[in-house]
Amino acid sequence: MGPDLQVRVATTEDLPWIHELRHRVYAQELGQHPPDPSGRLSDGLDGDNVYLVVAHGPARTGFVSVTPPWAGRYALEKYLTREELPVLSEDGVFEVRLLTVEPERRSTGAATLLMYAALRWIAARGGRRVVAMGRTELLTMYLATGLRPAGRTVRSGAPSFEVLTGSVSGLTRAATGRYRAAIARLRDRTDWRLDTPFASPPDGCEHGGASFTAIGTDFADLDRRHRIVAADVLDAWFPPAPGVRAALAEDPAWAARTSPPAGAEGLLAAVSAARALPVDALAVGAGSSDLIFRAFGRWLTPTSRVLLTDPCYGEYAHVTERVIGCRVDRFPLRRADGWRIDPDRLASAVASGGYDLVVLVNPNNPTGRHAPAAGLRSLLAAAPPRTRWWIDEAYIGYAGLTESLAPLAATDPRVVVCTSLSKMYALSGVRAAYLVAEPATAARLRDWTPPWQVGLPAQLAAVAALRDPAYYSGRWLRTHALRRTLATDLAALDERVEVEESVANFLTLTLPSERPGAARLVAQCRRQGVYLRDLSPLSPRYEGRAVRVAVRDTAENARVVAACRAALETLRPGPASRTATSRAVTAGALAAGPAG
Repeated sequence: MGPDLQVRVATTEDLPWIHELRHRVYAQELGQHPPDPSGRLSDGLDGDNVYLVVAHGPARTGFVSVTPPWAGRYALEKYLTREELPVLSEDGVFEVRLLTVEPERRSTGAATLLMYAALRWIAARGGRRVVAMGRTELLTMYLATGLRPAGRTVRSGAPSFEVLTGSVSGLTRAATGRYRAAIARLRDRTDWRLDTPFASPPDGCEHGGASFTAIGTDFADLDRRHRIVAADVLDAWFPPAPGVRAALAEDPAWAARTSPPAGAEGLLAAVSAARALPVDALAVGAGSSDLIFRAFGRWLTPTSRVLLTDPCYGEYAHVTERVIGCRVDRFPLRRADGWRIDPDRLASAVASGGYDLVVLVNPNNPTGRHAPAAGLRSLLAAAPPRTRWWIDEAYIGYAGLTESLAPLAATDPRVVVCTSLSKMYALSGVRAAYLVAEPATAARLRDWTPPWQVGLPAQLAAVAALRDPAYYSGRWLRTHALRRTLATDLAALDERVEVEESVANFLTLTLPSERPGAARLVAQCRRQGVYLRDLSPLSPRYEGRAVRVAVRDTAENARVVAACRAALETLRPGPASRTATSRAVTAGALAAGPAG
């Protein structure tokens, strides 16, 4: 038996039915509005909200409306100012409203599916918090989903409504925990047509690297790797240095079966020599993620306050918010400013925030912008003594190794610099990284490091890579040339698509607002074996329209351009296929009608 439910984004063809059902429920049934002779309920702000629709077979069953933060205002502002409801001024807030189901279908699971679909759509666009209005008599149902009262009640026509809010991560945990069985049953019944997967990743973090699903995580047919372009992850396009390949090839059987030096002493010495850093200021790990989890798990608690830039590498929000449960604020980076950090604005935020930790990725992923070392040194010198700074320099080689703050970190107890060898040195597969901290901090991190943390192939490869700076300098220069050519070729595809270069091994495409979103472009390119990264889950500042493209070699870059050309042509919107949006500020909101 196939699915009997379908969920999708509404098109313009759905709007007459949506307006008619709104009139029947909110004007005639609930008495929120006077009846209209046309039998439809709409308003002059249609154009910004997104409607999601559930259908049973050919019959439309219900809909829900989502207002994204980039719309500029919320329907709740008809009743409350942002001063009265401060949550509306937070970053990443999406409003869910007008959950409406045909009366005869209110016991079919349609309302639950619409609520879940709205949550997945919001999460896929970087949403961090949901606000809604729930009818007072249905409050128990909303509380069970994880929503909580915001301390405000409003009245619209006859009904009264509680203002509700909840974090996207918390609501997702409730959906995948308490309601796992119900969601699983809906999955079996649903033809899911949204541009985000039905289920969130197991750990709730969008890690990227979907291209490996095309290769096969069972490694049964590795020849598949030659048929795809893995431009969704920022692995190097070039091979590791000749010395690395020689070290790994000399006796791979021995390297595979032999325990490595327990404390990676040779790797520590190689980092010290290559970077002119004292060995006692270093700690190593199996990639930067290992160091992030290990250090943050020791330094932070749920009471810790953390400041992240927005956008930022997603692992930091995952560890601090979802794993540890810290109180996390965002320092917004602005497209109008070229995504660059304003040092004065950041200094002010840090001085007044009382933060335990500030995280800077420099050069930043995913924006690709680099903050000059001189400005950061001044910023750090003036920062409060209690605040620790974590500087992620995974891409610093592309900006120039002289821009590293590692020498400062070796002496300043407030500063830690983490450097992955994966992306710059073409070692993503072997997992090697190091951090720099003043000796006491580094010593404690070494104490918390298990023996043999970095495998022997990784130690062999990393040591050989650090001994060949000339090879990598040449590859980084070549990367800049490849990136510039790729940017020029992509920009020529469509004048309405904005191409933003980075200082590292990637660039960003931003689609115009009238086009289908980034997820659609990514999906179309995958059909041609080209994998790109939809940046939407990382930040709502991308408005669901930004795609990151990793720099590959000349031939693979040409495939990227060809795939984007075909996808953009396929996705050119026509009158009948345009997504239906609405910015309705009529009352209502998360209310599925009297039967729920």
